[in-house]
Amino acid sequence: MLYYSTNDFNNKVDLKEAVLSSLASDKGLYMPEVILPVDADILKNIELLSFQELSYEIASKLIGDNIPKSDLRRIINETINFDAPLVYLDDTLASLELWHGESMAFKDFGARFMSRLMNYFIRNENKEYTVLVATSGDTGGAVAAGFYNTPGIRVVILYPSGRVSEIQEKQLTTWGNNITAIEVSGSFDDCQALVKRAFLDTSLDKKLNLSSANSINIARLIPQTFYYFEAYKQIRDNTKPLIFAVPSGNFGNLTAGLIAKKMGLPVDYFVAATNINHVVPDYLTTGTFDPVPSRATISNAMDVGNPSNFTRILSLYGSTWNKIRKDIKGFWLDDDNTKKSMLEAYKKYHYITDPHGAIGFAACNCEDQNTNRVFLETAHPCKFLNVVEETLGITIEIPEKITSIMNKSKTAHQIENVYSELKDFLLTF
Repeated sequence: MLYYSTNDFNNKVDLKEAVLSSLASDKGLYMPEVILPVDADILKNIELLSFQELSYEIASKLIGDNIPKSDLRRIINETINFDAPLVYLDDTLASLELWHGESMAFKDFGARFMSRLMNYFIRNENKEYTVLVATSGDTGGAVAAGFYNTPGIRVVILYPSGRVSEIQEKQLTTWGNNITAIEVSGSFDDCQALVKRAFLDTSLDKKLNLSSANSINIARLIPQTFYYFEAYKQIRDNTKPLIFAVPSGNFGNLTAGLIAKKMGLPVDYFVAATNINHVVPDYLTTGTFDPVPSRATISNAMDVGNPSNFTRILSLYGSTWNKIRKDIKGFWLDDDNTKKSMLEAYKKYHYITDPHGAIGFAACNCEDQNTNRVFLETAHPCKFLNVVEETLGITIEIPEKITSIMNKSKTAHQIENVYSELKDFLLTF
């Protein structure tokens, strides 16, 4: 299996190069040159497979012979070691809870898998790699947890000052050792632009051996396909059409779902659920992709005005708008309606959503109730403690995974939204 650049199908590399470099030489994003279907027997007997066994079968189709089977099984067993339960709210509406990992966000799947994959590829190399990542909230904590004390890798996380929750900030600024946090005076889009510029700086890239743990890295997307199949395994009545409502920011999660569909997962369609940063829902309506500066919301992990993975979605569908619209519908809410959705889920089902999951929940309510409607609950509600408690008028019990970090001291290097400041820091830290 080789991986092509979204800018040039003939620009292909093996998995090691795709993972370690993150971006293609022409600055495109990597995609598998062919998306192989899962074996028919896997889907037919899916309920007999454990989450780890199912993940291995899917990974083997996307990775091919890049990694020996025994090593791939070990990596899967080390990373897919927590559940992704489907929690039914009524007969046809369910929440896919993706927050049962270390940082209590769905990005634990991608970060843990990527850290083990990188460690495997550099195990015999006598040099250090720098993983550079921008976060709008949950990515930073997941990457920090996944890469902590990984030999040969140091991690630098950029996050927007004042635009992540207190718990999210603690999760990415309290590790030390090989994890460094940089607080940027700006938005997530600014952080992402700084990271992209660093990758375009060939002298810096060569000196630091840069790699990214954002969803631009194909290693993040591969394990995110796993839980779509795991959700299907748990569907009570698979004779009805299946719909996934996916809270979306940089659109890596939705792209992984589309890859799963291409592999044969029987999904009718997806709903791209966003906040007021609704550039993709607008595209689905108008056919025009018009990136804009992001705006801050209570669902901060989706505050993205120029989603990187949109280019992968275009590549999957040959940039054909009508084909994309058959598989993806758009939906968005502002903050007030997000809070109303949180209240509805709590009052009607006594289910607590975080602000991101609440938008997915609202999207499901707009679909045919005689279908299997699954919304992705991407983070534990406690990670957005103030807004959840104020909206619902309740006190949330905070899990020990979170309370254990709250008394730790924040350590972050502060910079302006200026590339020279980032470069100077990277060359001296």
